[in-house]
Amino acid sequence: MIKIQKKNFNLEEEIEKIKNKHSDIGALTSFVGYVRDLNNNKDVKYLNLEVYEEMAFKELSKIENNTIKKWGLIDTLIIHRYGKLIVNEKIVLVCCFSQHRKNSFEACEFIMDYLKKDAPFWKNEFYYKDNEWLENSSYRF
Repeated sequence: MIKIQKKNFNLEEEIEKIKNKHSDIGALTSFVGYVRDLNNNKDVKYLNLEVYEEMAFKELSKIENNTIKKWGLIDTLIIHRYGKLIVNEKIVLVCCFSQHRKNSFEACEFIMDYLKKDAPFWKNEFYYKDNEWLENSSYRF
């Protein structure tokens, strides 16, 4: 399931909606991304996320389908917010549901790598004195 939205979300409610649809889930791996208060040695006030919704939904659907097939997932949940987000607000939730943990871990990391590097979302980070458009990252731990 893919949701691109302005409004905040409740982690447990969103996860329960998926879990209630499937009785064969043995593993859930999730990632939650938040707006942090410091980036590039600057104090962050807020960020504004812009999105081309139709393209984002289409591209996320491709990634979701490929991920489900490659790792044999039962389901996925990708929620990505846009608009003005202040420090400590949730930006993204990625959940991968599978029968076994290894599949869900690898799939979740794959989706997050895509979101950080190639997804059609653009971040304008606002500091106390200026703002900066951030480039997509290919950083990997």
